[in-house]
Amino acid sequence: MATTEQLWIVRHGPTEWSRDGRHTSVTDLPLLPESEDDARALAPRLADVDPVLVLTSPRQRARRTAELAGFAGVEVDDDLAEWAYGDYEGVTTAEIRETRPGWSVWTDSCPGGETPEQVTERLDRVVERVRSTDGPVLAFAHSHSLRGLAARWLGLPVSDGRHFALGTATVSVLGSERENPVVVRWNS
Repeated sequence: MATTEQLWIVRHGPTEWSRDGRHTSVTDLPLLPESEDDARALAPRLADVDPVLVLTSPRQRARRTAELAGFAGVEVDDDLAEWAYGDYEGVTTAEIRETRPGWSVWTDSCPGGETPEQVTERLDRVVERVRSTDGPVLAFAHSHSLRGLAARWLGLPVSDGRHFALGTATVSVLGSERENPVVVRWNS
């Protein structure tokens, strides 16, 4: 399949909170020591990518994953930061649902955090930036932000990011085919 544009997205390696299912946005946790090997293992998988631009979330877990994968000195883009969970920072979905049954980050509010509309606005800036770049772009970031980015790439509501499971230290590729945005590879 020939693609004219590509956005390679990489989720950071595991942290203590991602391992435990805790929502982590502004808390700047490091990778787990054993997770650094997961990040290093990304290097051969990205060796054939010749990006014209490499972006990362400002959080150390994404920046360190980029560095260990062989991409030091990358550009920090605040628009790639994880969804701001506000009062739900460090809390699991199960704990939130004890007082808000059926709660979902994709469709409900995070008191003191971002709304789906706010996340959409900043992820649309990333999509626009990538599409105005002549060549492949590589981005290191987080689960919800990258899943939302995939939805926006496809022209879907950010809430449709809920349909894209994304493990830690994974590589996905978004592209186009015959002028249509597509998922080339996901969660590999």
